Amino acid sequence: MKVITDTRTAFARELGPELRQPAGLLFTMMLPFLFLALFAPLLSGMGGGTGTGSPWQWFVPGMLVLLALSATAGAGASLLNEMSSGAFERLLVTPLNRAAMLVGRALKEVVVLLTQALLILVLLLPTDFRLHPLGALAGLALLTVFGVGIGALSFTLALHSRRQQTLFYGVQQVIFFPLLLLSGVLLPITEASAPTWLYVLSRINPVTYVVEAERALFDGRFAETGVLYGTVAATAVAVLGVMAGIRGMRNATV
Repeated sequence: MKVITDTRTAFARELGPELRQPAGLLFTMMLPFLFLALFAPLLSGMGGGTGTGSPWQWFVPGMLVLLALSATAGAGASLLNEMSSGAFERLLVTPLNRAAMLVGRALKEVVVLLTQALLILVLLLPTDFRLHPLGALAGLALLTVFGVGIGALSFTLALHSRRQQTLFYGVQQVIFFPLLLLSGVLLPITEASAPTWLYVLSRINPVTYVVEAERALFDGRFAETGVLYGTVAATAVAVLGVMAGIRGMRNATV
């Protein structure tokens, strides 16, 4: 029970400053509008080339995963700022459960992510994008699990980079871009269209399976094996991230 209370406290502590100074939060919320404004003219000329009828049906789920990666992968930067200012050390001496601190931080990033996702879906209602309510809910739930895992891994990296902060940004970029480009978010990577080596790399990328699962769910196709693989991949990332993050928080010293 104390862990739940501490998680709620940590979540409120992280979200509170952004609600009191909403300029940064509003700027973050503009990102979905930017994606839609830049990609809508290109997608309108694609027709049904993606094999799913409306190009939005193929592109939007992938864009949500892209947002999950870009938003939660950079979550550790806020922790680095707290370390530099001494706020993190002061937090460590409080009676808050350290595992709850981690989960609360990750949930704050996921709330922002889900708000962005809902904004995108609302904006697409007037288009030919077909919204399957149950599939969308399942897709957002999967996105939540994946986002928690990526956010926790980002915090873990920040904890290990506290004495050399440039390491955080270097490792983040080196890992982020290959995961993104090999997942087929922006362009389909199929056995027929991609070189063998590139296709093999995409199949060992866990984000690929999350993207495929999101596309199936948002299209209302629950029975596809891709949904199972994507769920396993997202859950594995979440378990790995939370376990590594909790260990890092417990080993953190003042």
